[in-house]
Amino acid sequence: MRHGGTACSSRWTRVARRGGAPATLAAVTAAAGLLVAACSSGSPTASGGAASAPAGQASPAATPTSQLTITPGNGQRHVNPAKGVTVTAHGSKLSRVTVTAGHATMRGTVNQAGTTWRSAWALQPARHYTIHATAVDPAGKTITTASSFSTLTPAATDTAMIFEGYKQSYGVGIPIRLTFSSPVTNKAAVERSLQVRTSTPVTGAWYWDGDQTLYFRPMNYWKPGTTVSFSGHLAGLEASRGVYFTANLTQTFRIGPSLIVVASTKTHYLNVYYQGKLWGHWPISTGRPGLDTVDGTYITLEKGNPVRMVGNGYNELVNDAVRFTYSGDYLHSAPWSVGEQGVVNVSHGCVNLSPEHAAMYYARAVPGDPVTVIGSPHQGQWDDGFTVWFKTWKALLKGSALGMAVQAGPSGSTFVSPSSVTGTPETSRLHGAKPQNYLPQS
Repeated sequence: MRHGGTACSSRWTRVARRGGAPATLAAVTAAAGLLVAACSSGSPTASGGAASAPAGQASPAATPTSQLTITPGNGQRHVNPAKGVTVTAHGSKLSRVTVTAGHATMRGTVNQAGTTWRSAWALQPARHYTIHATAVDPAGKTITTASSFSTLTPAATDTAMIFEGYKQSYGVGIPIRLTFSSPVTNKAAVERSLQVRTSTPVTGAWYWDGDQTLYFRPMNYWKPGTTVSFSGHLAGLEASRGVYFTANLTQTFRIGPSLIVVASTKTHYLNVYYQGKLWGHWPISTGRPGLDTVDGTYITLEKGNPVRMVGNGYNELVNDAVRFTYSGDYLHSAPWSVGEQGVVNVSHGCVNLSPEHAAMYYARAVPGDPVTVIGSPHQGQWDDGFTVWFKTWKALLKGSALGMAVQAGPSGSTFVSPSSVTGTPETSRLHGAKPQNYLPQS
């Protein structure tokens, strides 16, 4: 049956963790003896001073003075937090930079020459920052400066939410899905602020679905057992002109065992791959003519036992129902059609299973398990569920504002040129969705 497009009564939990003010971060060492964190401009002070010339003698020629320059300047107000902090040493090398807002310390990086430090991420809006910087000149003298400034209080704000729940388990097809409370036009800056850390290396890409939804999808399905940690360093960025993020976003979740199903509307059978092996070849009945189950590679969204399904001519409680489209397509128990399963399509659009097989699948299903439908005379509709697996790898990359691939691993993620990616998109439905299989086949 098809459940009239409304969510079923039993839902998997979707919990978003939104960070407020950033937690205190240890300053990072970017070069031997250099402790970095943040700063603003002030008057440099050298430790020790030059001796005065003896009375009656001319003063020696002045030597160039080493200086420290901090941007934003000392005492500035209403600073744009997206611009961050820069500390530059002239005629010396930085040895320590710290930037604090209350009890929080900012991270930053120093260039190879040890002369310039930049904050790693945007600043928090509506905060007062204090900066202390220390450098050492070629003669070994220490130069120090301190500075402070305040960031603007935004008139309009944007917030971000993440689909995944804290430490929950998801299927191998799950994308990271972010939704924003207002349209984002500064898309490239948002992508640069996002970090993905994975226990197993993975290649993927960011994909914008309009202006308020952003996905991270791996090139191929996740490896089971992967732990994924997401960090969105959004606070202080402009989502659009004059609209700022005021909070960071973090989340950690896990990829569970691989459970992939492929339903053929032509053969009337469902192939079930569990932990990489063919686990079941079950008779099914899909949508009858006019109510066809449509092609595409989806992921499971939620499940319920039972789920009330209401439509034209039916109002039933259905057991062991696992949903994979917003419009109401499920894999579910259908004892009334066991005789037709494996023979003919008689459902209202769902994938009908025997009670035994439906219970076996339901027991193992989690959000993000891939569901591929093939053989239908009709193609699936974009955004009818999580349809990001409709896209080829090439099409996925085109949806990134940066046009870059992302390589993630235990130390974090980096943007790389797509031409440098050594992996290839899988076409096997066991290991990855066949690209664009939702399109009509010639």
